[in-house]
Amino acid sequence: MKSFSSRRAQAIVVAIAAGSLALTGCSENKGSNTGKDSKKDQKEASVQSKAVTYADAAGSTGPAEEIAGAQSGGTITVYQEAGLSHLDPGQTYVSDAGQVANLLFRRLTQFKEDGKGGVSVVGDLATDSGKASDGGKTWTFTLKDGIKDSKGNAITSGDVRHTVERQYAKFIFDGPTYLQTYLSGADYRKALPGGGFDGKHLPKTVLDTPDDKTVVFHFDQPRPDLPQTLAMAGYAIVPTKDDTKEKYDKAPVATGPYKIQSSKSGKSMVLVKNTNWDPKTDSVRHQYVDGFNFQFGVTESTQTKRLIADQGEDKNAIQLTAGVEATQIQDVIKNPSANKRTVKGYQPYVMQLSFNLDRVKDLKVRQAIAYAVNSKSLIAGEGGVYGGDVAPNYFAPTLPGYEAGYDPYGRLKTPQGNIAKAKETLKGVPASEKKVVFAYANSENGQKRKVAIEDALTKVGFDVVSKEVDAASYYEQIGKLDNPYDIYITGWGQDWPSASTVVTPVYDGTQVADGAPNYSHVKNAKVDALIKKALTQEPTEAAKTWKEAQHYLLEKVLPAAPLWYTKQFQLSGSNVGGARYGSVSSLIDINHLFLKKS
Repeated sequence: MKSFSSRRAQAIVVAIAAGSLALTGCSENKGSNTGKDSKKDQKEASVQSKAVTYADAAGSTGPAEEIAGAQSGGTITVYQEAGLSHLDPGQTYVSDAGQVANLLFRRLTQFKEDGKGGVSVVGDLATDSGKASDGGKTWTFTLKDGIKDSKGNAITSGDVRHTVERQYAKFIFDGPTYLQTYLSGADYRKALPGGGFDGKHLPKTVLDTPDDKTVVFHFDQPRPDLPQTLAMAGYAIVPTKDDTKEKYDKAPVATGPYKIQSSKSGKSMVLVKNTNWDPKTDSVRHQYVDGFNFQFGVTESTQTKRLIADQGEDKNAIQLTAGVEATQIQDVIKNPSANKRTVKGYQPYVMQLSFNLDRVKDLKVRQAIAYAVNSKSLIAGEGGVYGGDVAPNYFAPTLPGYEAGYDPYGRLKTPQGNIAKAKETLKGVPASEKKVVFAYANSENGQKRKVAIEDALTKVGFDVVSKEVDAASYYEQIGKLDNPYDIYITGWGQDWPSASTVVTPVYDGTQVADGAPNYSHVKNAKVDALIKKALTQEPTEAAKTWKEAQHYLLEKVLPAAPLWYTKQFQLSGSNVGGARYGSVSSLIDINHLFLKKS
């Protein structure tokens, strides 16, 4: 799933043992105490998987466990620099919208964290995390009683069917595609081009709703990871009768504890309590505060200054996806009262400089850029060791199969860039191919990244033409196949800790489409064959195939230059209670907040 600065996803990987489904998930990670020991941080990240179970009905029944010391009342102020590109759940694949989705929308399943490192998959709208049969090819979900949307309408299996089928419509282009491809293959839109709006539906052999409370998914192969797939924000329920297609993105109907009272695009959004949300049906969420006041257009540096000062309304404020601004990190670290108000954690994102392979066709050009880029400078802009570590490859330390020493472009030895090697690689390349158009987001971080990229590539002999892109729609713009850019910074974090959720969505040639995360437009027969092979293998064997795929991609194709692994370092106001690092979102756990004094 995209985070605000990278694509991000849930943190669960499947294992099958003793005939039952079990999973491993990221434990809570508060980061190192000093933030100065990157090797220690990476070691923590690599061992943060714990056994996670699929919850039964008892584990999925609300209300959620009370948070110690929690009070009711008051409004939390939420700061964010850019506005939200989407509110439609089907278009949600970015972490800022994902955070908001946790407050507004419910899905069949949901992730539940215990604050001690334990993560489970529970039934959200469903009574449990799902029942598998036919060797994992069939999954059955039963809806809980008393579930209503914010308008008071009961949620039925028909709404679940509609939610799935609308994903096939062309106007849904920016969300996850796992479920659709599981059900109908890579070219899934052909199976239901009308998205169900024309009265046509997926056959019962694929998706069956025998009664108002039952949903049955049928797959052509075992899908043991379906419960965590359905827990993604992109599969939250859209009630059939209120679906306004493209317009739904501006005024969605809530099923969670909060609903939208008002929204001014790019400026503000006010959430208030959804009185039709029943806490007895929800084992994850709370409704402690009266609402949330989102303020967009507040830069990261301004957010940080306000939260350090901790005056007035800022005592009740949080950062949504931004972190402590890089130049003010030491101000926070050296301020005991501010430092104790931080949440820290190692994220699963890998930031990289993606090449548009339709435009940057010369491998030598891509290799030269991979040698030249200055990870050290880029990380400094993110906050130094508090913001990230040098990435030598495409797999993050949180991902099974991570190879710490796999570094084909010498990123670890020369994090500042190997200018000499880059120039050597460029010898003989025509001047016309040394002109590159770089797209960057018009945010504070985007500006810093622009300077670092321009500086590094100019030293090598590239003519860099930088083009500013609106931060809120950044991924939408670079996600267009016919975009006018040669290079752009992107990132990805696994949807659960399996390389299948990294290599497949980002490098599968069958998934080159507008809005898809294959931003480099990779279409390589060998890569596709390795992906297809790995997806049919048991996890241990698959890990070897994913490793082979990464090596081939980096050494022979090079769709992107790896830059850095990200870390989270966020600040909140002194009156905000329950603030903790969410290992599923890799951000502040927005479901766990209250105000100490309302």
